[in-house]
Amino acid sequence: MNRKLLVLPALLGALAPAITGCGSSGGSGGSGKPIVVGTTDSIELTKDNPAPLDPATSYDSATWNVFYNTFQMLLTYQRGSTTPTPDAAKECHYAGTSGLTYQCTMRDGEKFSTGRSLTSTDVKFSVDRMQKIHWSDGPSSLISDVKSVDAPDPQTVVFHLKHPDATFPAKLATPAAAIVDSTVYPAKKPYTGWRLVGSGPYKLDSWTAGKQAVFSKNSHYDGTLKMHNSAVTLKMFADSNKMEDAIKSGQLDVMSRQLSPDQIQALQSNPDPDFKLTQSSGGEARYLFLNTDAPSLKKVAVRQAMAQLIDRQAITRDVYQRTAVPLYSVVPQGITTHVNSFYDTYGEPSVKNAQKTLRDAGITSKVPLTINFRRDNGGTMNKAEAEAIAKQLDVSGLFDVHVEAEQWNAFLKAAGEGKYQVFALSWLPDFPDPDNYIAPFFDKETFIPLPYNLTEIRNTILPETRSQAQRSATTDAFGAAQKLVAEQVPMLPLWQANQYIAARNDITGAEWALNASTTTQFWELGRGASG
Repeated sequence: MNRKLLVLPALLGALAPAITGCGSSGGSGGSGKPIVVGTTDSIELTKDNPAPLDPATSYDSATWNVFYNTFQMLLTYQRGSTTPTPDAAKECHYAGTSGLTYQCTMRDGEKFSTGRSLTSTDVKFSVDRMQKIHWSDGPSSLISDVKSVDAPDPQTVVFHLKHPDATFPAKLATPAAAIVDSTVYPAKKPYTGWRLVGSGPYKLDSWTAGKQAVFSKNSHYDGTLKMHNSAVTLKMFADSNKMEDAIKSGQLDVMSRQLSPDQIQALQSNPDPDFKLTQSSGGEARYLFLNTDAPSLKKVAVRQAMAQLIDRQAITRDVYQRTAVPLYSVVPQGITTHVNSFYDTYGEPSVKNAQKTLRDAGITSKVPLTINFRRDNGGTMNKAEAEAIAKQLDVSGLFDVHVEAEQWNAFLKAAGEGKYQVFALSWLPDFPDPDNYIAPFFDKETFIPLPYNLTEIRNTILPETRSQAQRSATTDAFGAAQKLVAEQVPMLPLWQANQYIAARNDITGAEWALNASTTTQFWELGRGASG
């Protein structure tokens, strides 16, 4: 699944478009034919995922792309800002000096797409429901520090926190705090099927699994986001080349996630006269997670040897064709407190150093490993990446590595249950703060349960940094956290991605449409004169 209590200048600069699309940023929010957006992200209804459009169960880029456009949160982000500002709320603030009470006053006249009034009771219901359902692969960990929620009157909602948390406003601006209709959604179980009722800028008119979703402007939306179109159709492609064919033939107006590296290279080298590619730096980070309970990985020396062998430069050059950059920390570049902890600890890839590390630990035979990855869809390079990593480890003569693929929901479930030795996962930030690159994996409640408990991070660094409203004051603490991860290697950072969106020349606002989590903000897209 992006922003913060404070403005992060480094990230704001990083998100500036490198190539700006034609046209103004204007457009009409009231009329015109639907803007057709293409994506290769997949959303599937399966036994493991019976409610793909329920915010309580789904926590990935594809579903959050839908949620940000259809659900309302108390807070949101205005164009170019990393500071959450009111949307369903009229005003929010910490009450008192303890940092344990956060209060919001609701905006007058808010309604769901059905026309039913939205009140503080729906906000309380939504947060309580998220915690009660506590879906294993859902986003409830983001609001796990909420002790209780009160709705003393229809316009007021009060959050009581277990601990002070300077990142809490940013969490309220994510779909983990999406407001659902308390008369529609079950209180203790998922809202199954392809159904969705929200109060955001768009309403879902229809969903054809694997093909398209049709959205229209929610006439009842009275929040702060400015809309530049009246309808969007989301077309889903299993093949990114077919998505490119569709925009070239005029069937698509916009291509969002996700183009393959060779497509990006080709479009940059030979621009198409009918549409333009926009590039920006994003917060997406790719990691290898290592199961420290697995017999082959129990010894830290094995994990450290892997860190000494993996060549990130080769992966980003050969697999991703420089559409991504090497990452040497769990906290990406552009996020305050980033340090190159893995490079500082291990330096350049070295077979000699890895041999010594294993030998000193008494390991003389090849280490057997299996790397699991999500089955490729659209423009992803998961298989090629896994094979490249396996080859780097194998050619050292120190490892014997196999690779295996799995469908997304089954993959995520197995990873969370500790069934894999090594698995690869891309993390897109919920908000651009170092906390969101560390807490989801090392806090008490996590997105993916990792068997290795870094107690200093969990019990000291995260609580202390969350008490700091001035995030620049967390530099030393988060630097120490990154060093600990590099030393113990429960996970290995691989790369940080750029993000790309392509739009036909009569489409405006493409340069603003992608946020740091690579969510396509439909409301930014308009149809106007080419420039």
